[in-house]
Amino acid sequence: MTTIALASDHAGFALKAQLVAELRAAGHDVQDLGPDSEASVDYPDYGAKLAAAIAAGTATHGIAVCGSGIGISIACNRNPAVRAALCTSGLMARLSRQHNDANVLALGSRIIGIEVARDCVQEFLTTPFEGGRHAARVAKLGQPQEHRQ
Repeated sequence: MTTIALASDHAGFALKAQLVAELRAAGHDVQDLGPDSEASVDYPDYGAKLAAAIAAGTATHGIAVCGSGIGISIACNRNPAVRAALCTSGLMARLSRQHNDANVLALGSRIIGIEVARDCVQEFLTTPFEGGRHAARVAKLGQPQEHRQ
């Protein structure tokens, strides 16, 4: 079963809240990891919460939102279990799944609107990883750099 965890900072709160509501209405199993308001919070804390859910297996997919999407994607990617992709189009989201087996979609609430966000989420959740020639490359992402060729 697919469980989707969402987290944001204060700048991404409104977009995250809208996506949580829409995903739940569509019947998805959703974990809202916060925050619960637009009060100022630090994106590294919420990126770490989302990454921990992916690493622990309590969520299979994640959606991270901050103002630009950059900070929270960096925070998520600090965890070796996470492959967060910052996407600004449905095509980017589809390719992040097909070629990189991304398990976290990062969105910038000040960069894209709700329609583009919906398109990104749809592509992210419905596109499978192609494997094949991409599998060995993705496997390297979880290895320490000194073990890569």
